[in-house]
Formats: sequence, structure tokens, C-alpha cells
Amino acid sequence: MARLTRGLVQVYTGDSKGKTTAAVGQAVRAHGAGLRVCFVQFVKGGKPSSELAVLRDLGIEVVRPAVTSSGVMGAGITEEDRRAARAAWEFAQCALASEAWDVVILDEANIALKYDLLDLVPLLDALHHRPTHMEVIITGRDAPPALRDFADLVTVMTVEKHPFAAGIPARLGIEF
Repeated sequence: MARLTRGLVQVYTGDSKGKTTAAVGQAVRAHGAGLRVCFVQFVKGGKPSSELAVLRDLGIEVVRPAVTSSGVMGAGITEEDRRAARAAWEFAQCALASEAWDVVILDEANIALKYDLLDLVPLLDALHHRPTHMEVIITGRDAPPALRDFADLVTVMTVEKHPFAAGIPARLGIEF
């Protein structure tokens, strides 16, 4: 069984697209190297993004408690958002304390933090106390400064040009 000698914390943040896509690519790479990966999605609900089926087909554990589309991008936080975030955190907290995983991805956890659906202090505590071999990847816009400071790697994705500005909507297989 493959295992990292030292796991790091990576944060993918910024106002451009590609944060989840980068995390999915890292999940596939880690799985291909024999590492045990789980992928936990906060906030994202509604129709599942296309990559989730592939991750599951590979044998990567995917946890996605949100059933309906989040109010984050629309009318505001809903009770369903709160329920889904609690469920995602319950799983993530157990995963971060477990020897069962080599890579734990907390997709859109930064958004959950921004909208007070996830508390920063327990997250930082769980990161600090995780098994030493465990790599953790946290995605989403607006990563808080304390998480950025804690992380070993922070990648900020910025927009120079975006097709949405030209009226091109999200496309199946590209944006979702």
C-alpha cells in the first residue's frame, strides 16, 4: 500500500474557475499512485458535476450531502445548505482523524467557511491533529487568511478573461 511520508495542506482559492478541477486531477493522480482518496463536497448540490461519476468509478469515496442547489449563488443560505454542510463536516471530521485515507479533499469548504456553514477553528484543529501522512486539499473562493497561513501550498486562481462575461453559459463536460 502506498503512503506519503509527510502529508501537506493545499488550498486552491481565487475568483477563477478550475479549483475543483485541479482537486479532481489531484484525486485521480493520487488514486493512480495507490493512495486512498476521499472527496467531500460542501455546498454543491443539484445535478452532480460530471467528474463525480468518474471518481466513483475509480473507487474514490465521494461524499456529497447536498441534494438541492445551494442558496449561496441565489436567494441566500437555506436550511438545506446548513444540513448538507453539517453532514459534509461530520464525514470530513471523521476522515481527517482516520488512518483510512491518504488524501482528503474538502471541495468548496472555503465557501462553507465564508457563509458560516463551517467553523474555522474546528477545521484548523482537525488539520493540525490529522495523521502525519495525510494530504488535505481545500478548495473554494475566499479562503480565510488563517487557513492560508496554516497551509503548505496556496494556489490563487485569477480571472483574466472568462466566457461567462461573453454570455456563454456553463457547458456540460467543461464547467460541470
